[in-house]
Amino acid sequence: MFLKFIVFMLLVCSSSFTNKNHPIFVSVTEIEHNAKEKSLEISCKIFTDDFEKTLRATYKTKVDLLDAKIKPAMDKLINDYIVKHLKIAVEGKITNLKYIGFERIEEGIYSYFEIENVNTPKKIVITNDLLYEYKKDQIGLMHISVGGKRQSKKITNPVKLVSLEF
Repeated sequence: MFLKFIVFMLLVCSSSFTNKNHPIFVSVTEIEHNAKEKSLEISCKIFTDDFEKTLRATYKTKVDLLDAKIKPAMDKLINDYIVKHLKIAVEGKITNLKYIGFERIEEGIYSYFEIENVNTPKKIVITNDLLYEYKKDQIGLMHISVGGKRQSKKITNPVKLVSLEF
């Protein structure tokens, strides 16, 4: 039943990212362990309009994630916002997200991060409250892959904590 729900949500989310009047408020976070590089590779997908509104309200500044002239300033805002709202603990230790960058794909902003020096984790705890201050019905979907095993979790505001064991 849960798997059917996840498949349904992925379909809704995929189609929603091509529709400016999206019916749900969702962020999608992908975390994949790269055994060769001993790192966690992270991407966060957020609707562009929702993200811009949240960043404007949070930082009280001009926000235009599509304007190449102010991309360095947008990099700083995105990095600051995500690291405050997405925390990842591996084996009980809080990690540092290293910002890689962002890009626009269809109607979403994908931001990329990395956590270095991570051997194959047995336990990951995620605190995720991305855009919770923007919408009270915000949903967070998370897909985590370690050693070829993939787990998916859904949280809805105000729930923000997820614990996974591999």
